[in-house]
Amino acid sequence: MRLQLPLPERYTDASPTELETRIGAARAELGDRVVILGHHYQRDEVMRWADARGDSFRLSVLAQERPEAEYIVFCGVHFMAESADILTGDHQSVILPDLNAGCSMADMADLDEVEEAWETLARTTDISRVIPITYMNSSAALKAFVGEHGGAVCTSSNAAAVLRWALSLDDRAADGAGGRQVLFFPDQHLGRNTGFDLGFDASDMRIWNPRLDRGGLTEADIKESTFLLWKGHCSVHQRFRPEHIAQFRIDHPDGIVITHPECAHEVCELADQVGSTDFIIRAVEDAPAGSVIGVGTEIHLVNRLDAETPDKRVVSLDPLVCPCSTMFRIDAMHLCWVLENLVEGRVVNRITVDPETTAWAKVALDRMLAIT
Repeated sequence: MRLQLPLPERYTDASPTELETRIGAARAELGDRVVILGHHYQRDEVMRWADARGDSFRLSVLAQERPEAEYIVFCGVHFMAESADILTGDHQSVILPDLNAGCSMADMADLDEVEEAWETLARTTDISRVIPITYMNSSAALKAFVGEHGGAVCTSSNAAAVLRWALSLDDRAADGAGGRQVLFFPDQHLGRNTGFDLGFDASDMRIWNPRLDRGGLTEADIKESTFLLWKGHCSVHQRFRPEHIAQFRIDHPDGIVITHPECAHEVCELADQVGSTDFIIRAVEDAPAGSVIGVGTEIHLVNRLDAETPDKRVVSLDPLVCPCSTMFRIDAMHLCWVLENLVEGRVVNRITVDPETTAWAKVALDRMLAIT
């Protein structure tokens, strides 16, 4: 259980200008001892201090490439900080400015639920032919689970390659183990969209609902499906609907629609382009000058893309505009608090992963890297 205690008044009462001055002073005092990483969905008041910005896995790799830094301040959410701790050295401390910065999607699948699902599958079908795949947006414990059970991690960029690998194991394994079926968690939409991209259809897919007995499926459903998709989703990306795209095309007949693969399949079907956060950034950069681009992803990134590409107009497809509420918890107050504590020799909000979990999670991550 994660619980962020309230900050002292000298942070909560400070003006934006004062916080900016104090962050700058602490950052200068710490020098190369600290590296600040900012996920694309962070507030601008935080991103301005980031030494690097990117998606969750890219930032973890960048942390690994900075062995001289004693402190990794990860401005993102909990599972991202865990991944950074897994990949960085024992001499480094990974810090999450607000412990309440979690991920609702990652929390939709926990280790107990996945282990229970695995045991149920083992009683129902040939478990040796089921490959567990977890999205990067999951806890270290789930990454370790798939590592220990022959699976791998995937990102939204390489999900197709990882799923293709998992389903090809049947062709390469002498004993026929693996490769007939994938248990994919925690995001059903990424799994479904990737499955369709690989040439499968809805008849090959079933939703596994951890709240229901046997996932809410019949024995035949389990045995006959290729994809068992965990009933999980991103609270931001699930908001985008086909009617949003329809209205955008009415307003901007020549506009371009780009969505993230965490959106529902019926939304991605209507988009001109579908891809990861990094893909979206590149697609906006590559769009012709004068383009109007409707994007289905988190609003802070959309606004930043609009500001950084003045020759184009970049807008959110969702008229109500929904930020990632957990990412939004990281703010200048919390960043200032962790940096000033480091200056005084105190490490607060350190995120650590135990050695056994780290070892198996690295197996799953290494498999992903070997595949891609």
